[in-house]
Amino acid sequence: MPDKKKNELSVAIIGAGLGGVAAAVNLKRAGISSFTIFEQSAGPGGTWWDNTYPGAECDIPIAFYAYSFKPHDWARTHASQAEIQSYIQSAIDDYDIGPNLRFNTRVTDAVWDDQRHLYTLTTAAGERMTFNVVISALGLLNVPRYPDWPGLERFRGPKFHTARWEHQHDLAGKDVIVVGIGSTAAQVVPAVAKIAGKVTMFAREPAYVMPKNERDLTADERKRLGTRWGRLRERARLFWNIERGMSVRNPDSKRQKDTRAAFMRYRDQVFQGRPDLIEKLTPDYPFACKRPVGSTDFFPALTRENVEVVPRAVVSVTPDGVVDHAGVEHRGDVLVMATGFQPWNFLANLNLVGRGGRRIHGVWGDEPDAFLGIQVAGFPNFFMLYGPNTNYFCVTFMLERQAEFIARALKRMIRTDSTAIEVRRSVMDVYNRWVDRALSRKTLEGNCNNYYHTATGKNVVTWPWRGTVYLLATRIGGLASFTRRVGEDKTRTRFEPGRATAKGSAPHPATAKPEAAPAPGKKAEALDA
Repeated sequence: MPDKKKNELSVAIIGAGLGGVAAAVNLKRAGISSFTIFEQSAGPGGTWWDNTYPGAECDIPIAFYAYSFKPHDWARTHASQAEIQSYIQSAIDDYDIGPNLRFNTRVTDAVWDDQRHLYTLTTAAGERMTFNVVISALGLLNVPRYPDWPGLERFRGPKFHTARWEHQHDLAGKDVIVVGIGSTAAQVVPAVAKIAGKVTMFAREPAYVMPKNERDLTADERKRLGTRWGRLRERARLFWNIERGMSVRNPDSKRQKDTRAAFMRYRDQVFQGRPDLIEKLTPDYPFACKRPVGSTDFFPALTRENVEVVPRAVVSVTPDGVVDHAGVEHRGDVLVMATGFQPWNFLANLNLVGRGGRRIHGVWGDEPDAFLGIQVAGFPNFFMLYGPNTNYFCVTFMLERQAEFIARALKRMIRTDSTAIEVRRSVMDVYNRWVDRALSRKTLEGNCNNYYHTATGKNVVTWPWRGTVYLLATRIGGLASFTRRVGEDKTRTRFEPGRATAKGSAPHPATAKPEAAPAPGKKAEALDA
Protein backbone atom coordinates (compact mmCIF):
# COMPACT_ATOMS: atom_id res chain seq x y z
CA MET A 1 0.00 0.00 0.00
CA PRO A 2 1.34 3.49 -0.83
CA ASP A 3 2.37 5.61 2.12
CA LYS A 4 -0.35 8.08 3.11
CA LYS A 5 2.06 11.00 2.99
CA LYS A 6 2.94 10.18 -0.61
CA ASN A 7 -0.70 10.46 -1.59
CA GLU A 8 -0.85 13.93 -0.07
CA LEU A 9 1.73 15.28 -2.55
CA SER A 10 -0.24 16.63 -5.52
CA VAL A 11 1.51 16.88 -8.88
CA ALA A 12 0.45 18.54 -12.13
CA ILE A 13 1.96 17.15 -15.34
CA ILE A 14 1.50 19.38 -18.38
CA GLY A 15 1.51 17.28 -21.54
CA ALA A 16 0.57 13.68 -22.32
CA GLY A 17 3.25 12.80 -24.85
CA LEU A 18 6.15 10.42 -24.36
CA GLY A 19 7.53 12.62 -21.57
CA GLY A 20 4.31 13.14 -19.64
CA VAL A 21 3.48 9.44 -19.66
CA ALA A 22 7.04 8.51 -18.60
CA ALA A 23 6.73 10.96 -15.69
CA ALA A 24 3.38 9.50 -14.65
CA VAL A 25 4.68 5.93 -14.74
CA ASN A 26 7.70 6.83 -12.62
CA LEU A 27 5.52 8.65 -10.10
CA LYS A 28 3.30 5.59 -9.75
CA ARG A 29 6.35 3.40 -9.33
CA ALA A 30 7.48 5.74 -6.53
CA GLY A 31 4.10 5.38 -4.82
CA ILE A 32 2.93 8.88 -5.76
CA SER A 33 -0.54 8.51 -7.21
CA SER A 34 -2.04 11.97 -6.68
CA PHE A 35 -1.23 13.54 -10.03
CA THR A 36 -3.17 15.03 -12.93
CA ILE A 37 -1.98 15.11 -16.53
CA PHE A 38 -3.25 18.09 -18.53
CA GLU A 39 -3.23 17.68 -22.30
CA GLN A 40 -4.40 20.38 -24.70
CA SER A 41 -5.17 17.88 -27.48
CA ALA A 42 -8.04 15.42 -27.62
CA GLY A 43 -5.76 12.43 -27.10
CA PRO A 44 -2.30 11.37 -25.90
CA GLY A 45 0.93 11.24 -27.86
CA GLY A 46 2.18 14.81 -28.05
CA THR A 47 4.16 15.15 -31.27
CA TRP A 48 2.89 11.72 -32.33
CA TRP A 49 -0.67 13.00 -31.99
CA ASP A 50 -0.01 16.24 -33.88
CA ASN A 51 2.18 15.02 -36.74
CA THR A 52 -0.07 12.90 -38.95
CA TYR A 53 1.44 13.89 -42.30
CA PRO A 54 1.90 11.18 -44.97
CA GLY A 55 4.93 8.98 -44.28
CA ALA A 56 5.34 10.02 -40.63
CA GLU A 57 7.42 7.52 -38.66
CA CYS A 58 10.40 7.47 -36.31
CA ASP A 59 13.91 7.42 -37.80
CA ILE A 60 15.42 5.66 -34.78
CA PRO A 61 15.10 1.87 -34.33
CA ILE A 62 11.92 1.37 -32.35
CA ALA A 63 13.54 -1.18 -30.04
CA PHE A 64 15.47 1.72 -28.50
CA TYR A 65 12.95 4.51 -29.13
CA ALA A 66 10.27 2.66 -27.16
CA TYR A 67 10.08 2.84 -23.36
CA SER A 68 12.40 0.52 -21.48
CA PHE A 69 9.52 -0.32 -19.12
CA LYS A 70 6.93 -1.09 -21.81
CA PRO A 71 7.53 -4.12 -24.06
CA HIS A 72 5.70 -4.38 -27.37
CA ASP A 73 5.62 -6.77 -30.31
CA TRP A 74 6.84 -4.50 -33.09
CA ALA A 75 6.51 -5.77 -36.65
CA ARG A 76 9.23 -3.59 -38.17
CA THR A 77 12.54 -2.04 -37.19
CA HIS A 78 10.95 1.44 -37.33
CA ALA A 79 7.38 2.32 -36.34
CA SER A 80 4.85 4.62 -37.97
CA GLN A 81 3.12 7.58 -36.33
CA ALA A 82 -0.09 5.64 -35.80
CA GLU A 83 1.76 2.72 -34.22
CA ILE A 84 3.68 4.94 -31.81
CA GLN A 85 0.59 6.89 -30.80
CA SER A 86 -1.24 3.62 -30.16
CA TYR A 87 1.77 2.38 -28.16
CA ILE A 88 1.64 5.45 -25.90
CA GLN A 89 -2.07 4.81 -25.34
CA SER A 90 -1.32 1.20 -24.42
CA ALA A 91 1.24 2.39 -21.84
CA ILE A 92 -1.47 4.58 -20.32
CA ASP A 93 -3.80 1.58 -20.15
CA ASP A 94 -1.19 -0.81 -18.76
CA TYR A 95 -0.29 1.53 -15.90
CA ASP A 96 -3.89 2.66 -15.29
CA ILE A 97 -3.10 6.31 -15.92
CA GLY A 98 -6.36 7.05 -17.77
CA PRO A 99 -8.22 8.32 -14.67
CA ASN A 100 -5.45 10.92 -14.15
CA LEU A 101 -5.79 12.41 -17.64
CA ARG A 102 -7.63 15.58 -18.63
CA PHE A 103 -7.77 16.11 -22.39
CA ASN A 104 -8.72 19.30 -24.24
CA THR A 105 -7.30 21.29 -21.31
CA ARG A 106 -4.57 23.83 -21.95
CA VAL A 107 -2.66 25.17 -18.96
CA THR A 108 -1.77 28.82 -19.50
CA ASP A 109 -0.30 29.89 -16.14
CA ALA A 110 1.58 28.32 -13.25
CA VAL A 111 2.24 30.76 -10.38
CA TRP A 112 4.26 29.95 -7.27
CA ASP A 113 3.09 31.06 -3.81
CA ASP A 114 6.15 31.17 -1.56
CA GLN A 115 4.00 31.61 1.55
CA ARG A 116 2.12 28.33 1.08
CA HIS A 117 4.61 26.55 -1.22
CA LEU A 118 1.95 25.82 -3.81
CA TYR A 119 1.48 26.48 -7.53
CA THR A 120 -1.79 27.89 -8.82
CA LEU A 121 -2.51 26.63 -12.31
CA THR A 122 -4.90 28.42 -14.63
CA THR A 123 -6.38 26.82 -17.73
CA ALA A 124 -7.47 28.49 -20.96
CA ALA A 125 -11.06 28.06 -19.75
CA GLY A 126 -10.31 30.07 -16.62
CA GLU A 127 -10.29 27.19 -14.14
CA ARG A 128 -7.82 27.47 -11.25
CA MET A 129 -6.25 24.65 -9.28
CA THR A 130 -3.44 24.35 -6.76
CA PHE A 131 -0.68 21.75 -6.77
CA ASN A 132 2.45 21.11 -4.74
CA VAL A 133 4.56 20.30 -7.80
CA VAL A 134 4.44 21.10 -11.52
CA ILE A 135 6.15 19.02 -14.22
CA SER A 136 6.31 20.48 -17.72
CA ALA A 137 6.20 17.80 -20.42
CA LEU A 138 5.50 20.26 -23.22
CA GLY A 139 8.23 18.77 -25.36
CA LEU A 140 10.87 20.18 -27.67
CA LEU A 141 8.99 20.10 -30.98
CA ASN A 142 5.57 21.40 -30.03
CA VAL A 143 5.55 24.95 -31.44
CA PRO A 144 5.52 24.97 -35.28
CA ARG A 145 7.73 27.54 -36.95
CA TYR A 146 5.63 29.37 -39.49
CA PRO A 147 7.54 31.45 -42.04
CA ASP A 148 6.93 35.18 -42.34
CA TRP A 149 6.97 35.31 -46.15
CA PRO A 150 5.30 38.38 -47.61
CA GLY A 151 2.10 37.45 -49.41
CA LEU A 152 1.56 34.13 -47.63
CA GLU A 153 -2.03 35.05 -46.82
CA ARG A 154 -2.75 35.66 -50.52
CA PHE A 155 -1.97 32.12 -51.69
CA ARG A 156 -5.20 30.81 -53.23
CA GLY A 157 -4.70 27.10 -52.67
CA PRO A 158 -4.49 25.06 -49.46
CA LYS A 159 -1.50 26.00 -47.30
CA PHE A 160 -0.54 24.32 -44.05
CA HIS A 161 2.34 23.29 -41.79
CA THR A 162 3.26 19.60 -41.70
CA ALA A 163 2.53 19.52 -37.94
CA ARG A 164 -1.03 20.66 -38.74
CA TRP A 165 -1.64 18.54 -41.83
CA GLU A 166 -5.02 19.16 -43.46
CA HIS A 167 -6.17 15.72 -44.59
CA GLN A 168 -9.31 17.01 -46.30
CA HIS A 169 -7.31 18.03 -49.35
CA ASP A 170 -6.85 15.49 -52.15
CA LEU A 171 -3.31 15.90 -53.47
CA ALA A 172 -3.73 13.43 -56.35
CA GLY A 173 -2.58 15.04 -59.57
CA LYS A 174 -1.90 18.38 -57.90
CA ASP A 175 1.26 20.49 -58.12
CA VAL A 176 2.55 20.48 -54.55
CA ILE A 177 5.18 22.85 -53.20
CA VAL A 178 7.14 21.54 -50.21
CA VAL A 179 9.43 24.00 -48.42
CA GLY A 180 12.12 22.33 -46.31
CA ILE A 181 14.66 19.53 -46.43
CA GLY A 182 14.68 18.25 -42.87
CA SER A 183 13.47 14.95 -41.46
CA THR A 184 9.81 15.83 -42.00
CA ALA A 185 10.25 16.81 -45.65
CA ALA A 186 12.25 13.62 -46.15
CA GLN A 187 9.14 11.65 -45.19
CA VAL A 188 6.54 13.86 -46.87
CA VAL A 189 8.14 14.16 -50.31
CA PRO A 190 8.40 10.41 -51.10
CA ALA A 191 4.81 9.83 -49.93
CA VAL A 192 3.31 12.77 -51.81
CA ALA A 193 5.38 12.24 -54.98
CA LYS A 194 3.62 8.91 -55.54
CA ILE A 195 0.26 10.62 -56.10
CA ALA A 196 0.97 14.27 -56.96
CA GLY A 197 1.25 15.58 -60.48
CA LYS A 198 4.43 17.40 -59.51
CA VAL A 199 6.38 18.08 -56.32
CA THR A 200 8.63 21.13 -56.10
CA MET A 201 10.88 20.94 -53.03
CA PHE A 202 12.81 23.96 -51.82
CA ALA A 203 16.11 23.10 -50.15
CA ARG A 204 17.73 26.29 -48.87
CA GLU A 205 20.62 24.27 -47.48
CA PRO A 206 21.30 20.59 -48.28
CA ALA A 207 21.23 18.00 -45.52
CA TYR A 208 23.25 14.88 -44.87
CA VAL A 209 20.98 11.98 -45.73
CA MET A 210 21.73 8.36 -44.90
CA PRO A 211 19.48 5.32 -45.36
CA LYS A 212 17.88 4.08 -42.15
CA ASN A 213 17.46 0.57 -43.60
CA GLU A 214 14.00 -0.07 -42.22
CA ARG A 215 12.56 -3.55 -42.77
CA ASP A 216 10.17 -6.16 -41.41
CA LEU A 217 11.44 -8.09 -38.42
CA THR A 218 11.77 -11.82 -38.88
CA ALA A 219 9.75 -14.26 -36.79
CA ASP A 220 12.92 -15.23 -34.88
CA GLU A 221 13.75 -11.58 -34.17
CA ARG A 222 10.25 -10.89 -32.87
CA LYS A 223 10.39 -13.97 -30.68
CA ARG A 224 13.76 -12.92 -29.28
CA LEU A 225 12.57 -9.35 -28.65
CA GLY A 226 9.56 -10.80 -26.87
CA THR A 227 11.80 -11.89 -24.00
CA ARG A 228 13.15 -9.54 -21.33
CA TRP A 229 16.75 -10.59 -21.98
CA GLY A 230 16.34 -10.24 -25.73
CA ARG A 231 14.98 -6.70 -25.38
CA LEU A 232 17.73 -5.67 -22.98
CA ARG A 233 20.43 -7.04 -25.24
CA GLU A 234 19.03 -5.30 -28.35
CA ARG A 235 18.62 -1.99 -26.52
CA ALA A 236 22.17 -2.26 -25.20
CA ARG A 237 23.48 -2.99 -28.70
CA LEU A 238 21.67 0.01 -30.21
CA PHE A 239 22.72 2.28 -27.36
CA TRP A 240 26.36 1.27 -27.73
CA ASN A 241 26.24 2.00 -31.47
CA ILE A 242 24.79 5.44 -30.76
CA GLU A 243 27.38 6.18 -28.10
CA ARG A 244 30.25 5.20 -30.39
CA GLY A 245 28.81 7.40 -33.12
CA MET A 246 28.79 10.49 -30.91
CA SER A 247 32.46 11.06 -31.70
CA VAL A 248 31.32 12.27 -35.12
CA ARG A 249 30.64 15.63 -33.46
CA ASN A 250 34.39 16.17 -33.18
CA PRO A 251 35.18 17.96 -36.47
CA ASP A 252 38.67 16.41 -36.64
CA SER A 253 37.71 12.86 -35.71
CA LYS A 254 38.19 9.81 -37.88
CA ARG A 255 34.46 9.07 -37.56
CA GLN A 256 33.66 12.52 -38.98
CA LYS A 257 35.80 11.80 -42.04
CA ASP A 258 34.50 8.24 -42.44
CA THR A 259 30.86 9.32 -42.11
CA ARG A 260 31.21 12.07 -44.69
CA ALA A 261 32.87 9.59 -47.04
CA ALA A 262 29.99 7.15 -46.51
CA PHE A 263 27.52 9.91 -47.39
CA MET A 264 29.41 10.70 -50.60
CA ARG A 265 29.33 7.05 -51.64
CA TYR A 266 25.61 6.79 -50.96
CA ARG A 267 24.93 10.09 -52.77
CA ASP A 268 26.89 9.00 -55.84
CA GLN A 269 25.13 5.64 -55.93
CA VAL A 270 21.61 7.11 -55.78
CA PHE A 271 22.28 10.10 -58.04
CA GLN A 272 24.27 8.24 -60.66
CA GLY A 273 23.77 10.12 -63.92
CA ARG A 274 22.29 13.15 -62.09
CA PRO A 275 25.14 15.62 -61.58
CA ASP A 276 22.55 18.36 -61.07
CA LEU A 277 21.26 16.67 -57.89
CA ILE A 278 24.79 15.95 -56.66
CA GLU A 279 25.58 19.66 -56.94
CA LYS A 280 22.34 20.77 -55.26
CA LEU A 281 22.35 18.26 -52.42
CA THR A 282 25.96 18.11 -51.20
CA PRO A 283 26.52 19.96 -47.89
CA ASP A 284 29.62 22.13 -47.45
CA TYR A 285 29.57 21.90 -43.64
CA PRO A 286 30.63 19.11 -41.26
CA PHE A 287 28.44 16.10 -40.65
CA ALA A 288 26.15 16.62 -37.61
CA CYS A 289 26.36 20.42 -37.79
CA LYS A 290 22.61 20.10 -38.22
CA ARG A 291 20.46 17.04 -37.55
CA PRO A 292 21.25 14.35 -40.16
CA VAL A 293 18.30 12.87 -42.02
CA GLY A 294 17.66 9.14 -41.82
CA SER A 295 15.63 8.00 -44.83
CA THR A 296 15.88 5.17 -47.32
CA ASP A 297 13.44 6.54 -49.89
CA PHE A 298 14.08 10.30 -49.78
CA PHE A 299 17.05 10.58 -52.16
CA PRO A 300 15.55 8.04 -54.61
CA ALA A 301 12.29 10.05 -54.62
CA LEU A 302 14.19 13.15 -55.73
CA THR A 303 15.20 11.37 -58.93
CA ARG A 304 11.56 10.95 -60.04
CA GLU A 305 10.48 12.80 -63.16
CA ASN A 306 7.71 14.60 -61.27
CA VAL A 307 10.03 15.97 -58.56
CA GLU A 308 12.05 19.18 -58.87
CA VAL A 309 14.61 20.34 -56.33
CA VAL A 310 15.14 24.09 -56.00
CA PRO A 311 18.33 24.85 -54.00
CA ARG A 312 17.19 28.30 -52.92
CA ALA A 313 15.12 29.86 -50.18
CA VAL A 314 11.56 31.09 -50.61
CA VAL A 315 11.35 34.87 -50.17
CA SER A 316 7.70 35.63 -50.94
CA VAL A 317 4.39 34.09 -51.93
CA THR A 318 2.05 34.95 -54.80
CA PRO A 319 -1.59 33.90 -55.23
CA ASP A 320 -0.44 31.03 -57.46
CA GLY A 321 2.94 30.00 -56.07
CA VAL A 322 6.17 31.10 -54.42
CA VAL A 323 9.13 33.25 -55.43
CA ASP A 324 12.66 32.02 -54.68
CA HIS A 325 15.77 33.97 -53.77
CA ALA A 326 16.71 34.30 -57.44
CA GLY A 327 13.38 35.99 -58.23
CA VAL A 328 11.92 32.98 -60.04
CA GLU A 329 8.23 32.21 -59.43
CA HIS A 330 7.24 28.55 -59.04
CA ARG A 331 3.55 27.83 -59.44
CA GLY A 332 1.68 25.30 -57.36
CA ASP A 333 -1.77 24.22 -56.21
CA VAL A 334 -0.85 23.33 -52.62
CA LEU A 335 1.77 24.84 -50.30
CA VAL A 336 3.22 22.54 -47.62
CA MET A 337 5.46 24.18 -45.01
CA ALA A 338 7.96 21.64 -43.66
CA THR A 339 9.68 24.50 -41.87
CA GLY A 340 10.19 22.80 -38.54
CA PHE A 341 9.61 24.00 -35.00
CA GLN A 342 10.94 26.43 -32.39
CA PRO A 343 12.87 24.11 -30.08
CA TRP A 344 14.79 27.03 -28.55
CA ASN A 345 11.47 28.57 -27.42
CA PHE A 346 11.06 26.56 -24.22
CA LEU A 347 7.77 26.85 -22.31
CA ALA A 348 6.53 29.14 -25.09
CA ASN A 349 2.86 28.78 -24.17
CA LEU A 350 3.21 28.66 -20.38
CA ASN A 351 3.37 31.72 -18.14
CA LEU A 352 5.51 30.36 -15.32
CA VAL A 353 6.00 32.63 -12.31
CA GLY A 354 8.46 31.71 -9.56
CA ARG A 355 9.82 33.29 -6.40
CA GLY A 356 9.43 37.04 -6.13
CA GLY A 357 6.89 37.13 -8.96
CA ARG A 358 9.58 36.63 -11.59
CA ARG A 359 8.48 35.13 -14.88
CA ILE A 360 10.59 32.38 -16.41
CA HIS A 361 10.84 34.18 -19.75
CA GLY A 362 11.96 37.36 -18.03
CA VAL A 363 14.67 35.48 -16.16
CA TRP A 364 15.79 33.59 -19.24
CA GLY A 365 15.65 36.37 -21.81
CA ASP A 366 16.93 34.98 -25.12
CA GLU A 367 19.07 32.28 -23.49
CA PRO A 368 17.11 29.56 -21.65
CA ASP A 369 19.15 27.45 -19.27
CA ALA A 370 18.49 24.91 -16.57
CA PHE A 371 20.28 22.36 -14.42
CA LEU A 372 20.34 19.11 -16.42
CA GLY A 373 17.56 20.68 -18.47
CA ILE A 374 15.22 19.84 -15.57
CA GLN A 375 15.37 22.49 -12.82
CA VAL A 376 15.72 26.28 -12.80
CA ALA A 377 16.92 28.22 -9.76
CA GLY A 378 14.22 30.50 -8.41
CA PHE A 379 11.40 28.16 -9.48
CA PRO A 380 10.89 25.69 -6.63
CA ASN A 381 8.93 22.47 -7.17
CA PHE A 382 9.04 22.98 -10.94
CA PHE A 383 10.59 20.41 -13.26
CA MET A 384 10.98 20.18 -17.03
CA LEU A 385 11.29 17.23 -19.36
CA TYR A 386 13.60 17.70 -22.37
CA GLY A 387 14.49 21.20 -21.27
CA PRO A 388 17.49 23.30 -22.40
CA ASN A 389 20.55 21.43 -23.72
CA THR A 390 19.15 17.90 -23.42
CA ASN A 391 18.56 17.10 -27.09
CA TYR A 392 20.29 13.73 -27.57
CA PHE A 393 20.10 11.14 -30.36
CA CYS A 394 17.09 9.43 -28.75
CA VAL A 395 14.49 11.54 -26.94
CA THR A 396 12.97 8.61 -25.03
CA PHE A 397 16.27 7.75 -23.37
CA MET A 398 16.55 11.29 -22.00
CA LEU A 399 12.90 11.49 -20.97
CA GLU A 400 13.19 8.34 -18.89
CA ARG A 401 16.31 9.60 -17.13
CA GLN A 402 14.58 12.90 -16.37
CA ALA A 403 11.40 11.22 -15.14
CA GLU A 404 13.49 9.04 -12.83
CA PHE A 405 15.34 12.13 -11.53
CA ILE A 406 12.05 13.87 -10.75
CA ALA A 407 10.60 10.84 -8.97
CA ARG A 408 13.71 10.66 -6.77
CA ALA A 409 13.46 14.38 -5.99
CA LEU A 410 9.83 14.05 -4.90
CA LYS A 411 10.64 11.01 -2.77
CA ARG A 412 13.33 13.10 -1.11
CA MET A 413 10.75 15.81 -0.35
CA ILE A 414 8.49 13.22 1.21
CA ARG A 415 11.29 11.57 3.16
CA THR A 416 12.47 14.89 4.64
CA ASP A 417 8.94 16.22 5.15
CA SER A 418 9.84 19.24 2.99
CA THR A 419 7.41 21.43 1.09
CA ALA A 420 9.80 22.86 -1.50
CA ILE A 421 12.83 21.69 -3.44
CA GLU A 422 15.02 23.84 -5.64
CA VAL A 423 18.36 23.64 -7.42
CA ARG A 424 21.15 25.85 -6.11
CA ARG A 425 21.90 28.80 -8.36
CA SER A 426 25.68 28.42 -7.97
CA VAL A 427 25.59 24.78 -9.10
CA MET A 428 23.31 25.57 -12.02
CA ASP A 429 25.60 28.35 -13.25
CA VAL A 430 28.73 26.18 -13.06
CA TYR A 431 26.93 23.37 -14.86
CA ASN A 432 25.81 25.63 -17.72
CA ARG A 433 29.31 27.10 -18.19
CA TRP A 434 30.55 23.50 -18.44
CA VAL A 435 27.95 22.76 -21.14
CA ASP A 436 28.75 25.92 -23.10
CA ARG A 437 32.47 25.18 -23.18
CA ALA A 438 31.87 21.64 -24.41
CA LEU A 439 29.49 22.76 -27.17
CA SER A 440 31.97 25.33 -28.47
CA ARG A 441 34.22 22.51 -29.62
CA LYS A 442 31.57 20.54 -31.54
CA THR A 443 30.52 20.46 -35.19
CA LEU A 444 27.17 21.81 -33.97
CA GLU A 445 28.80 25.23 -34.04
CA GLY A 446 29.80 24.92 -37.70
CA ASN A 447 28.78 26.94 -40.75
CA CYS A 448 25.26 25.59 -41.12
CA ASN A 449 21.71 26.66 -40.32
CA ASN A 450 20.33 24.50 -37.53
CA TYR A 451 17.58 24.76 -34.94
CA TYR A 452 19.89 24.67 -31.93
CA HIS A 453 20.57 28.38 -31.47
CA THR A 454 18.70 31.41 -30.20
CA ALA A 455 18.86 34.86 -31.74
CA THR A 456 22.00 35.55 -29.69
CA GLY A 457 23.79 32.55 -31.20
CA LYS A 458 23.78 30.48 -28.02
CA ASN A 459 23.13 26.75 -28.41
CA VAL A 460 20.32 26.05 -25.93
CA VAL A 461 19.11 22.75 -27.40
CA THR A 462 21.87 20.17 -27.70
CA TRP A 463 23.38 17.81 -25.14
CA PRO A 464 27.14 17.90 -25.86
CA TRP A 465 28.23 14.50 -24.52
CA ARG A 466 27.29 10.86 -24.65
CA GLY A 467 24.13 9.52 -23.10
CA THR A 468 26.10 7.67 -20.42
CA VAL A 469 27.30 11.03 -19.09
CA TYR A 470 23.72 12.22 -18.76
CA LEU A 471 22.69 8.99 -17.06
CA LEU A 472 25.41 9.46 -14.44
CA ALA A 473 24.67 13.18 -14.07
CA THR A 474 21.00 12.57 -13.33
CA ARG A 475 21.92 9.88 -10.80
CA ILE A 476 23.99 12.26 -8.69
CA GLY A 477 22.44 15.58 -9.74
CA GLY A 478 19.84 15.50 -7.00
CA LEU A 479 22.56 16.51 -4.55
CA ALA A 480 22.51 19.99 -6.13
CA SER A 481 19.04 20.74 -4.74
CA PHE A 482 18.11 22.11 -1.34
CA THR A 483 14.78 21.64 0.42
CA ARG A 484 12.67 24.01 2.48
CA ARG A 485 9.53 23.96 4.57
CA VAL A 486 6.72 26.44 4.87
CA GLY A 487 7.57 29.10 7.43
CA GLU A 488 11.11 30.14 6.59
CA ASP A 489 12.49 26.61 6.76
CA LYS A 490 11.49 26.22 10.41
CA THR A 491 7.88 25.11 10.57
CA ARG A 492 7.53 21.38 10.04
CA THR A 493 4.42 21.78 7.96
CA ARG A 494 3.24 18.79 6.00
CA PHE A 495 1.95 19.10 2.46
CA GLU A 496 -1.19 21.11 2.00
CA PRO A 497 -2.85 19.04 -0.72
CA GLY A 498 -3.48 20.97 -3.90
CA ARG A 499 -7.13 21.14 -4.88
CA ALA A 500 -9.28 22.46 -7.70
CA THR A 501 -11.22 25.65 -7.04
CA ALA A 502 -14.23 27.04 -8.76
CA LYS A 503 -13.59 29.44 -11.61
CA GLY A 504 -12.71 32.82 -10.19
CA SER A 505 -13.34 31.77 -6.57
CA ALA A 506 -9.79 32.18 -5.28
CA PRO A 507 -7.46 35.18 -5.44
CA HIS A 508 -4.34 34.85 -7.55
CA PRO A 509 -1.36 34.12 -5.24
CA ALA A 510 1.17 36.26 -7.11
CA THR A 511 0.96 39.76 -5.70
CA ALA A 512 4.39 40.98 -6.77
CA LYS A 513 4.62 42.67 -10.12
CA PRO A 514 6.42 40.34 -12.59
CA GLU A 515 9.63 41.66 -14.03
CA ALA A 516 9.75 42.66 -17.64
CA ALA A 517 11.72 40.58 -20.11
CA PRO A 518 15.23 41.89 -20.71
CA ALA A 519 16.21 43.43 -24.00
CA PRO A 520 17.09 40.92 -26.75
CA GLY A 521 20.53 39.47 -26.29
CA LYS A 522 20.73 40.34 -22.59
CA LYS A 523 20.48 38.03 -19.62
CA ALA A 524 18.24 38.83 -16.68
CA GLU A 525 19.82 39.24 -13.28
CA ALA A 526 20.15 35.87 -11.57
CA LEU A 527 17.88 35.00 -8.68
CA ASP A 528 19.56 34.45 -5.36
CA ALA A 529 19.12 30.89 -4.12
